[in-house]
Amino acid sequence: MQATNTELKQPPWFENAEGKTRHVGVELEMSGLALDSLAAQVAGFFSLETTSRGRYERMLQGDPAGDWVVELDYDLLKQLGREERGGKSLADEISRSAEDVLAWAAEALVPVEIISPPLPLDRLGDVEALIAHLRKAGAKGTSDSTVYAFGMQLNPELPSHDPNTITACLKSFLCLYEWLFVRADIDLSRRVTSYVNPFPTDYVKKLLAADYRPDLSTLIDDYLTDNPTRNRALDMLPLFMYLDENRVRAKVDDALIKARPTFHYRLPDCKIDKSDWGLYVAWNDWVEVERLAADENRLNACCEAYLEFLNSPFKRLFSKWATIVENEWLNR
Repeated sequence: MQATNTELKQPPWFENAEGKTRHVGVELEMSGLALDSLAAQVAGFFSLETTSRGRYERMLQGDPAGDWVVELDYDLLKQLGREERGGKSLADEISRSAEDVLAWAAEALVPVEIISPPLPLDRLGDVEALIAHLRKAGAKGTSDSTVYAFGMQLNPELPSHDPNTITACLKSFLCLYEWLFVRADIDLSRRVTSYVNPFPTDYVKKLLAADYRPDLSTLIDDYLTDNPTRNRALDMLPLFMYLDENRVRAKVDDALIKARPTFHYRLPDCKIDKSDWGLYVAWNDWVEVERLAADENRLNACCEAYLEFLNSPFKRLFSKWATIVENEWLNR
């Protein structure tokens, strides 16, 4: 199920916690274009200069919003690629050969990823236009092969660091998750991975309770108790790392967590080779999350209804929450 209107919807909040224009980062995983070819396509589209950070990473500089990155999405290879390949000893030759074999094997399975800088909201149309450009250039998405598990990730900047706002957004996401999952039409290759696991039901029930209005420390502690992992459809760890690094580090030992003042929405597939797919599909659904979060009365009523659904075996057997959301809880 996909959006039929390709226009990018406007969120309810346009300013960040500092009263400035909100930004959104976008990450796109794909195949079909080699690293340097993809970097050249993106650099040419935005008139950027390309520099290298090792053999598997390209930095595209010159955008006023910051640097774009095009890289092979494989941390071990990226680390190896930053090391010099000098030396003529047998050990050096073995090391180079091992890296080459690893790179060859990764080429068939590992996506090349585009990571945008944090872009002002009014530049999301630039990403939409880039997607169309790369599709024409031969980019392929997750449905191109049964072994691909390529995603698109959104990093919307928070409108406020107030715990009530963060809690409202998290409650809204939990209420809409089943609807979002149906809308996203996740490819089997990603369903069988743990990248976008749903939140545990007990945690969902705790969060949706009418009296759940925690301070920031409690909100973070509760999240870490039930979700000490990046593998959630909405990964809150980068945000919580930004707000309270020591608290997160005490519970989660993962060097890949990057602190940033954003949500990290990981659910959508990247289907860049499909003509009816674009940024608008995931972005417009995310806007529904924010709209529900910004409407306190509607959010409270939706939380109550979803809790009643979760606690009723009869309702869960004979109805689908995603359908109820579609018919009753969206405000378009």
